Amino acid sequence: MDKMHWHRLINDKRFGLENYHDPKKNLTRTDFRRDYDRLVFSSPFRRLQNKTQVFPLPGSIFVHNRLTHSMEVACVGKSIAEQVAVGLRGRYADAPEGVEHFDHIGDIAAAACLAHDLGNPPFGHSGEKAISHFFSEGAGRFLRNELPPEVWSDFINFEGNANALRVLTHRFNGRREGGFAMTYSTLASIVKYPYESALAGEKGKFGFFVSERDTYLRVASELGIKRLSAEGEPLRFARHPLVYIVEAADDICYEVMDIEDAHKLRILSTAEVIDSFMAFFPDDRRRKMAQVMEAVDDPNEKVAYLRSCVVGILVERCSQAFLDHEDEILDGSFSGSLLEHIPDLERRSYEACTRLSWDRLYRAAEVVDVELAGNRIITFLLEKLIEAVTNPGLYYSGLLLAKVPKQYDVCSDSLTGKIQAVLDHVSAMTDVYALDLYRKLKGLSLPAV
Repeated sequence: MDKMHWHRLINDKRFGLENYHDPKKNLTRTDFRRDYDRLVFSSPFRRLQNKTQVFPLPGSIFVHNRLTHSMEVACVGKSIAEQVAVGLRGRYADAPEGVEHFDHIGDIAAAACLAHDLGNPPFGHSGEKAISHFFSEGAGRFLRNELPPEVWSDFINFEGNANALRVLTHRFNGRREGGFAMTYSTLASIVKYPYESALAGEKGKFGFFVSERDTYLRVASELGIKRLSAEGEPLRFARHPLVYIVEAADDICYEVMDIEDAHKLRILSTAEVIDSFMAFFPDDRRRKMAQVMEAVDDPNEKVAYLRSCVVGILVERCSQAFLDHEDEILDGSFSGSLLEHIPDLERRSYEACTRLSWDRLYRAAEVVDVELAGNRIITFLLEKLIEAVTNPGLYYSGLLLAKVPKQYDVCSDSLTGKIQAVLDHVSAMTDVYALDLYRKLKGLSLPAV
């Protein structure tokens, strides 16, 4: 079976700036590191500080938002990737292509981790559902027969991961060719579901909109990413190998940090969290950890210590799982996530934490309240904005469209382009901005005089 090759998969060519590529340049600050820095200083990344992760944005108690989550995922992803790189350097020590390209795996994974949530709308994952349901069962259903079937499929399965690729690569009004002009390897490493929405299935997951189909094809072709679908079938590719590392880092941070947040919010007791985190370790390690905790009185510090231990062991286990299954990953036959292939003790403990989160965290009153409010706000904004772009001659439409940032092409020649511009605008909003606009359009607040 054909395999993907590392020397092609690690490529610093920049999307949109291919004519300026110089593979022989010798920079202390590599293009992959530039990807990371470019993201940190970008507006979409800064906006993540005002987007819900799981729990409502903090009042007196600080919990994670999308920005702090993304930064922590980048740290964990870089740690996994660098451990993997050590193993790969030894494994390929005699390869004719050399091993220098493995030096960049940590920076690529870290940049991809920073970018993985850039396409997520406000109000957490409920924002994605609100957009999808607006088209599938809400006021947007009237557009079904007005749009191409493949575009309609994109909209009723709206996916933050696919939107992240659009945010990074689309040439919005006034912007340069190639969007962020990220390296091909970083772009490929964020595409968690490398197939189009026709294959989204019940979970509604896919990796690129119709508008970015050719973009992903260019990236996949350049990197030699293996195509799994036959000619004439909906596009489906194997994952870029580093996607597994980004996914593992995201899942680790989601699960472990959400439990820590729930403890701070007193949704979970200290005893429950200690039991859940201690379960990741054998008896001898538990005894040593218990001795460390005896020296600390603050319950939050006890939990923070255990959290760091859990993250550390999962980083080790996921990096080893990657190395153990490298051949399957490279030939596209690997099934599941890295966390599904770690040793039984850690895997069962992680699965128990997942069950705890679903039972106690994600249905907590605070989380449900955000989901309900977010659904109402996003649905209302979509109704008003789509009414405006489909009836631009109306007086009210003109007033509303004048408030839309110029980078979004609400005056596109096509209906698809207009609707996509609305989704670009709404998905880029922070929770605070969306709520403020909702109140103004409802007449619940007026500008200060």
